[in-house]
Amino acid sequence: MAFLPVSKEEMRAMGWEQPDFVLVTGDAYVDHPTFGVAIIARVLEAAGCRVAVLPQPDWRSDKDFTRFGRPRLGFMVTAGNIDSMVAHYTVAKRKRSDDAYSPGGQGGRRPDRAVIVYTQAIKRIYPDCPVIIGGLEASLRRFAHYDYWDDRVRPSILLESGADLLSYGMGEKQTWEIARRMLQGEPVEALTDIRGICYLVKTSEYRPGPAVECPSFEQMAPATEAAKKEYAIACRKQQDEQDAVRGKRVIQRHGKLILVQNPPMQPLNQQELDWVYALPYERMYHPSYEPLGGVPAIQEVEFSITHNRGCFGACNFCSLSFHQGRAVTARSEESILAEAKGFLSNPRFKGYISDVGGPTANFRLPSCQGQLKRGLCKGKKCLAPQPCPQLQVDHREYLTILRKLRQLPGIKKVFIRSGIRFDYLNEDESDAFFEELVRHHVSGQLRVAPEHCSAAVLDKMGKPYIAAYLKFSKKFYALTQKAGKEQYLVPYLMSSHPGSTMKEAVELALFLKKEHIRPDQVQDFYPTPGTISTCMFYTGLDPYTLKPVYVPRSPKEKKLQRALLQYYVPKNQPLVIEALEAAGRRDLIGTGPNCLVRPLANRAMGIQAERQPKGGQKTWNKGKRQISKKRKK
Repeated sequence: MAFLPVSKEEMRAMGWEQPDFVLVTGDAYVDHPTFGVAIIARVLEAAGCRVAVLPQPDWRSDKDFTRFGRPRLGFMVTAGNIDSMVAHYTVAKRKRSDDAYSPGGQGGRRPDRAVIVYTQAIKRIYPDCPVIIGGLEASLRRFAHYDYWDDRVRPSILLESGADLLSYGMGEKQTWEIARRMLQGEPVEALTDIRGICYLVKTSEYRPGPAVECPSFEQMAPATEAAKKEYAIACRKQQDEQDAVRGKRVIQRHGKLILVQNPPMQPLNQQELDWVYALPYERMYHPSYEPLGGVPAIQEVEFSITHNRGCFGACNFCSLSFHQGRAVTARSEESILAEAKGFLSNPRFKGYISDVGGPTANFRLPSCQGQLKRGLCKGKKCLAPQPCPQLQVDHREYLTILRKLRQLPGIKKVFIRSGIRFDYLNEDESDAFFEELVRHHVSGQLRVAPEHCSAAVLDKMGKPYIAAYLKFSKKFYALTQKAGKEQYLVPYLMSSHPGSTMKEAVELALFLKKEHIRPDQVQDFYPTPGTISTCMFYTGLDPYTLKPVYVPRSPKEKKLQRALLQYYVPKNQPLVIEALEAAGRRDLIGTGPNCLVRPLANRAMGIQAERQPKGGQKTWNKGKRQISKKRKK
């Protein structure tokens, strides 16, 4: 095994004068299967291509883009594992100083809107060289989309970048087919029949056929109520056709051009998924980064195992369903065990597998048998607001794999750090997986995502109602006590999601107080491209009903809602009081047991606001468990 070349010297050391493809990425080069560019590079290599990798080129000059010369077949461009704007800016649009996907964690090594910048540079230098864009940034921006950072609707990234093709979704099958046909001499213009790609065609040259047409870019671009309604309609149509079984071609006009999205590529089946994860990855960053401090993003994933893909949970604020898809596929037991055995010969491996997961760790089956023939249901969710009666729930295969991993000589501990869908786990008639999860696979804390407690907000999130979380939490702590362990749930919570007025924010604060939950971190809703929640944020409409949705927009209101979720933090006291007054809940300001915060006047007289116990969340949770034990006695 060897890293693919990142310099002309490394390329010539392999005996090449010219690569077939140059892969340009906004991330540092990490040859690990949790990095999309590593998978695509190895797939191309397996297809018989000579592949060079150009990580984080300096976009301010031509030097890096000409490093390998003109590739024989073309460039493939990605912003990296995450959207470059998310990598650069917080939800408050403040510039981040760090970047886990860059050497030494240093920020500023990729441009804003990296796919556009890289592609335009390549097209200027090599006008006739094919460029294919892909990865998360390109995939989620394939249609005209609301851009939070510009606060406007931008056209398809395919149009803005000037690329020849856009590969959306996970991309392995598209990449294989593109490589196979280009190696046979087909021009990039002839590849428009491949599933899972988008292309542009002149209106005069478009051949009509079965397709779903979205409102045009011109219809959606103005910041008017009518245009926003058109945007919401387009969002629903695009989401509804994101299914490999029943999805149709989707078109969207951009002036004199038509964006054509072919139906989604079929997900990799188990044999294909096994093959992808068995490719010869180095599972580490390129050695050239060592003097720079390495690449921080590898730390959590180096000895992790991805066992599945897809997520039929399909939360409205998550981009997974629009990129990776809702259909779940899983690797075989043999493939997973082989990957774990490979860790044992690695001198860096200390016996701890950090995760056996995926988008949702405890999914291995299709949501139901019907989806295999008919696709996943349009406009419906498998788990929210209640689990579908047709839902298949079975953890036995996953549990068997975890048991066999634990039994491997040299394996000390196998953790599950990906998200567990607690509502799915609640539906399992057997407690076997739950018991062993608690006993063997939690590293002190288990992350789960109830997100909110208000039914009105959870409906807009596409999440189950809070009763499901409470049921799960009660059982988790009962099983934890039975196992004689001290471990805790860490609930992810989100403030300022569409649908959340100050009333719902107060409701969540009261819930947290009642349940003795003190989150160390709270995430404000981040309107990233390609999600249903972002559509609601921009349009103020639910795309599935076209009914108005309240949207917290102002920085001040977002700050107040966020402060309510951490009402116990002393510095938040003035904000919490302001929020409670705005919500008409002055009854929650005082010294009574049901109050969230003490009056400022009393604080000046020496009465301290409620403080977080010394030791933070862990100490608080420990105290909670002791209270719970006393109650049971």
